[in-house]
Amino acid sequence: MFGWQEWLIIIVIVLIIFGGAKKLPGLARSLGKSFREFKKAVKDVKEEVSVDLDEELDDVEKKDSVISDTEKSEKNV
Repeated sequence: MFGWQEWLIIIVIVLIIFGGAKKLPGLARSLGKSFREFKKAVKDVKEEVSVDLDEELDDVEKKDSVISDTEKSEKNV
């Protein structure tokens, strides 16, 4: 059927034909703002997940070091 590029071209042509030529710059501007905000939100979520994952890995490493220290002390006894 049609891909997203074809649909985009069809929509732009329909907007131009039916008097949307005056509204097209405003539509493109708002679409650009929406896209930038979406990208920013995705970036923020990725950073938050990365920080949470790093904290979890640090906790696991600390627990592993405590366990290995306990095992070493038990072997020395």
